[in-house]
Parts: sequence; C-alpha cells; structure tokens
Amino acid sequence: MVRSPCDHGEDPAGWEAAATGKDPAEDGWDRPANLLWAIANDAWACEEIAEHLPGWHEMPPSLRALMPPGTLPHFGKRMVLRHLVRQLFPHNLDLHSYRILLMAATGRSSEEVSALTEDDIEFGPRSVVIDFTKGRAHARTRQAFSTLGEQADGLLHLRRPKLDAAALAQALLELATPLARRAGIEPVPLFLRAAVDPYTLRIRRFSGDTVASQFSDWLEFHGVSVEGPVDIRRLRKSGKVEKALAFRGRVSDIADDHSQQTFRGHYAHGTTLRVIAGNVIATAQRRWLDQALNGPVVLSEEAERSLAEPGAADALGLSQQEIDQLRDGQLDMGVSSCKDPFDSPFGRTGQLCPVAPTCCLECRNAFVLPSNLPQILLFADHLATLQQRLSPQAFHALWGQSSINVNESIKARTDAEMTVARRQIAEDGLSLQLPLAAHVEFES
Repeated sequence: MVRSPCDHGEDPAGWEAAATGKDPAEDGWDRPANLLWAIANDAWACEEIAEHLPGWHEMPPSLRALMPPGTLPHFGKRMVLRHLVRQLFPHNLDLHSYRILLMAATGRSSEEVSALTEDDIEFGPRSVVIDFTKGRAHARTRQAFSTLGEQADGLLHLRRPKLDAAALAQALLELATPLARRAGIEPVPLFLRAAVDPYTLRIRRFSGDTVASQFSDWLEFHGVSVEGPVDIRRLRKSGKVEKALAFRGRVSDIADDHSQQTFRGHYAHGTTLRVIAGNVIATAQRRWLDQALNGPVVLSEEAERSLAEPGAADALGLSQQEIDQLRDGQLDMGVSSCKDPFDSPFGRTGQLCPVAPTCCLECRNAFVLPSNLPQILLFADHLATLQQRLSPQAFHALWGQSSINVNESIKARTDAEMTVARRQIAEDGLSLQLPLAAHVEFES
C-alpha cells in the first residue's frame, strides 16, 4: 500500500495491524487490531461493531486512546469507529492533498483531476497517458506524462522535485479500489472516500464542499494561511502565472489546454496580466536596444583620416588589411561599408549577406563613412516615403530601427557635409542603389 501524503488518514500501519487481527467475536471486541480486521475484510458491518463495543464506563484504555481529546460519552463509539475507518480508507480531508499534488503534476483544473477514473488512466513502462474531461467546456483531452518509475529509488539527487503523475494516479487507484469493490462502483474513481455516519460506513466520491472537510479545513489542519479568498481554483491560476513567467508572456504557449480567448477572459488579469505586459515591453525594449547597440559605426572625416594612424585597426576591431580595404572603398555596400559581408548576423556564416544594403544600418559589421552620406540621405528620403505609404505598425515593425539609425547617422554630420552631399546628388544625378527585390518590395 502506498503511503498517503497526509499526516492523518489512511496509513499502511492500519492494514498491517488488520493483518495481525482476528475475528473479534472469537478474540475479543476490545482489541483495535481485531476491529481493523473486521472492517478491512468486511466481516462485520460498522453498525454491528458499534453494538458489540463496550460502553463508555467499561471501555478499556486501548479503545479510549483512539478517541480525540474532549470526546463526549455519547460520541465515544462513533469516534472509535471513525478512527478505525480512517486507518484503512481515505477521508475527504485526505484527498485534498492528492488533488493538490495531481493538479501540480498535470497542470489541470480541480474538476478535471477529481473526475478521473481507472478508465481514464493508461500506464506504460516509463509514462502514463491520462484522459481529462472538462465538464463545463464539454472537452476531452489526452495528455502523456513521463515517469521516473523504479529508477527514482536509485537516484540520490534528483535534478528537480519528484512530482510523478503516474505514481500519484497509481497510489490513488490502490486506495480507491477496495472501497469501489465494496460499494460495487465501476469504473473505479481515483478520488473515493469513506466515512462513518453515524455508525454506517458511507462510501462516496470526493467532494470539495463537504462540511468540516473543505479545502479551508485542510489548510487550517496543516497550519497553512493564504491571502485572499480560499479557493482551490487559485492554484490553477498560480500555475498559469508560472507559465507566464516561464514562457515570457506568450499567450499561445500559456493557453495550451484551452483557447486563447478563454485564457484572456479568465486568466489575463491581475498578476498574470502584469507578467505578460512586463515581458512584452521588456522584449520589445531589448530588441530595439540590442539592434541599436549592434548598429553601424559612424566615422567622421577626422576619424576616417585617423585610419592611417597606428593603432586604428585595434581600436575598431579590424585587421590592417580590412582598414586598407575600408579606406580604398573595396568594402562599400551602398549605404555603408561592411567589414565582412560573409559574416552577416542576418544569414549563415560564409554566405554573402542576403539583406544588404537594406539592413546595413542595423548591422554591427557596418561602417558609415563620409563618402556614404549621399546614399544615406537618399535612403532617408526613401524611408520617409515608405512611412507615408505603410501603416505605423507595419513601418515600425519593418523599418523602425533602420529609420532611427539613419537619422542618428545624419545627425553625426555637419551642415557643411550635408550641403556638399545634397549638391553631389543633384549634380551627379545619384539615385538610391538597391537590389531589384528591394524595389519590388518597396513598390508593392
């Protein structure tokens, strides 16, 4: 028999004691082991046992020890029977622990977990497949969970806490099967409980709203306090918050067992909403910041002249050969020069950059020289035209960072340089040098 996670209720010691007992009609009604044997083997009904128990004044210490402190005389026999039954079978309070653990192991809701039967469970050598039914949504979902199995006993240091859905399901089936057989219930529900009321053994399905054994009673018994309303569904929402943290706010990943619309309506508020919003903002900021930090290096005329000086190569992270090629215009890609067009962050290593020159101003390999200013101005004019033709969302998604970096590159130039560049464009009839594919995209 698998040990219950509760500090009370069904215990292997109860079944072990029942195995040592005998028929109380032959060996005595004052021995707890005999009474456990009678209940475990269904040899005597609880009502019959109550009739044979000694009265309050004749009750021996062995039976009085089974009563909780402060028991009133007319409740004596009832308390003895309740204690004996809870040594053998799970009580409603005991099943709260299993429900919490199985919810945590599977990520499913309370109603899906507590409704499981043996027909919903399929055990494999290293996994378990569980069919969950969501009554309100009229949906049925099959989900597989891996298990450590017997290997777990040989692991001294598990990489993560052991929360095994298969082991929990197996334990619940072992607890519920004797009760289901006694009550003739098929298929066996995983969550089945027994209680004495007042002297009759009652076998029923688990109920989270039973008086004196609700979730709030379980919390009080274990000394657990929570802020806000005491509701088992908050565990489900806590799991969603954990997923929001783990997946950094991607609703498509968090809403894995229901629609995104349901997630937004029932979970996308409070802590979850703040986590999602924060991650969306942080992701956007990080994207722009990373691209801005990885943007081009803008060299002034004075900086370009200093390329001939010793130490310039080390300062810019270039080899002397790359410095010479940069100064001679051999690395010119149009709107900028590139220190290595075969090491593009937008393509595979060894492949010629597939996005040059349209994304050069977002690339860490780019160097903007004074000689690139005419093409930079033409590119800026073209982006301004695009901004008028595209929706704000589309423009900022596709060209927002390029626009920012273009404007910063232009701001680094003096008014005199700007005047010379505009005159050069007019006198030489310069146009923006872009590949044909880029023109097709821009004109579409």
